Amino acid sequence: MKKKIAILGSTGSIGTTLLEIIKKDFKSFEITLLTANKNYNLLFKQAKIFKVKNLIITDEKSYLTALKLRTKLKLKIKIFNNFDIFKNIFKKKIDFVMSSIIGIDGLIPTFSIIKHTSKIVIANKESIVCGWNLIKKELIKNNTDFIPVDSEHFSIWFGIKDYNIRDIDEIYLTASGGPLLNYPIKRIDDLKISKILKHPTWKMGKKISIDSSTMMNKVFEVIEARNIFSIDLKKIKILIHTQSYLHTVIKFNNGMIKIIAHDTTMKIPIFNSLYSKKYDFINSSNFNIKKMNNLSLHYVDKKKFPVIKILKKIKNKITLYETLIVSTNDALVNLYLNKEIRFTEISNLLIKIISSKKFKKYKTIEPKNIQQILDLNKYVRLNIKSLCV
Repeated sequence: MKKKIAILGSTGSIGTTLLEIIKKDFKSFEITLLTANKNYNLLFKQAKIFKVKNLIITDEKSYLTALKLRTKLKLKIKIFNNFDIFKNIFKKKIDFVMSSIIGIDGLIPTFSIIKHTSKIVIANKESIVCGWNLIKKELIKNNTDFIPVDSEHFSIWFGIKDYNIRDIDEIYLTASGGPLLNYPIKRIDDLKISKILKHPTWKMGKKISIDSSTMMNKVFEVIEARNIFSIDLKKIKILIHTQSYLHTVIKFNNGMIKIIAHDTTMKIPIFNSLYSKKYDFINSSNFNIKKMNNLSLHYVDKKKFPVIKILKKIKNKITLYETLIVSTNDALVNLYLNKEIRFTEISNLLIKIISSKKFKKYKTIEPKNIQQILDLNKYVRLNIKSLCV
């Protein structure tokens, strides 16, 4: 029987990678839903190749254009404009959902689709960082399995799935250091945006490339690890590893150390989240002895990457403070990409804003519903320029 699949954010890098994998074994799958924000042209191509009958396009203008194009091309597909339609598309639970919509926009669809699937794989950081307590309750309530698909968190999940969390002494997340690792701090603001967007080992979108350059992505990943694995923040460390070959190092209480390594490609965690018992990975490379013989690991320079200090402000339970951090960072990155602030101001202003007295209360408020998260996010985005003063 074919596995039924839905992909939220099918036109992004995670979604297209998953579709590449499925294409090699298409006889085993039936894709029931694909979604995109604006890229309806690619969405239509995907729908044609994979015979998908249901599409969601969230951007209003793109949605209306897509409706006209569907009529012109005489396509037999249903196109919707919001995620309320899940209940009509899914008459019973499907087998697998990939949630890879970027940003806070991915929170509602991620949460809403849990009840409609037996397994959800989440690549949306914001959902896990800001709303994990709500998502976890929904997973338990609906008996839905969860797998994280970021390379670091999938590696941790893979490395500890047969262990009790009490067996773990420390978990190390690795970071490439991004394009600015060996660049003088005083000259960073002179660099063109194109240089800062050029990641040395991963091919990523603009937003996550900037987060990698500031090391903010690792701050988020530490919070994700705390949330997903219920582990004390003090046990989670960050190591610079320029080769991006090791994805986690796990030290157990019995003295044993487990290292999870794989090539710098998201195909591997995505493939292994899709197939639980399939061992013939497509185009798997040989064991890289050269890389293993030239591994380098060292701790993060907090002067160059000051956002790492934010971790000391965070507690061992999820609160709205994480939403404040995510929203402020997103808004500041947008200001930088629009050339309204300098690169170093992203980190400096972020620390200044989240440290202000007016936001201190959020450190003790646990999110009770998604609307609280969305309201705080909206407030920060609307007021970011005044908050920078």
